[in-house]
Amino acid sequence: MARTVNEQEYAVKRAEILDVTWRLLYSKGYEQITIKDIIAELKISKGAFYHYFDSKQDLLVGMLDRLRSQGTQIFEQILSEPDIPTSRRLQRFFDAAGRWKVAQKEHILSLLRSWYADENAVVRLHVQESMLEYVGPLLNDVIARGVAEGELNTPFPDLAGGIVIGMLLRLGDTFSSMLLEPGRYHDPLQAAEQMVAAYNDAMERVLGARPGSLHLIDAATTREWFGAGGTL
Repeated sequence: MARTVNEQEYAVKRAEILDVTWRLLYSKGYEQITIKDIIAELKISKGAFYHYFDSKQDLLVGMLDRLRSQGTQIFEQILSEPDIPTSRRLQRFFDAAGRWKVAQKEHILSLLRSWYADENAVVRLHVQESMLEYVGPLLNDVIARGVAEGELNTPFPDLAGGIVIGMLLRLGDTFSSMLLEPGRYHDPLQAAEQMVAAYNDAMERVLGARPGSLHLIDAATTREWFGAGGTL
């Protein structure tokens, strides 16, 4: 007879494993964490671990899904706020995304090399597609309202949100490359600022927004990542 799984207990135990993994990130870094470390910390068997995660890569997916879920909750709240002009609501979304990433900076830096390892290409695609799936439609709704109100001018409001999310993801990839290989840039901060300016211009053109009215990433957030030399 198959064992009945208590979904609540399963979710709680799975969350405990993720909590321990996050704590180990600070002391060891993701690449140095082993499944043995995790089961020793939790005092569980290897079989118990594999009941919740198929592999260390599956564990990485769980960690990234948790980050994505936390961010999505914040973004949903901002994008659903009533009686706020479209441009202001969009800017609050971009600002919140920037602040959220800065708040998760230690986690992100700990995961960065593993995130871009060849064997995790499928994981990257999974997380990026989930962002497009969850946040893209929310942005589409806001953009459609902006078009109706005359703040934005795009003939494709039902697609523009996904395009903007794609730009954010691509800019994140570019920033990550700059952090992983700072020697490629004489002045990483200046290079990052130029990249942000180019993406801002492209986004405003996609949305038909007033020039200078929207910023994917503000100057303070860019300095937070690159102002101290732009290295890991």
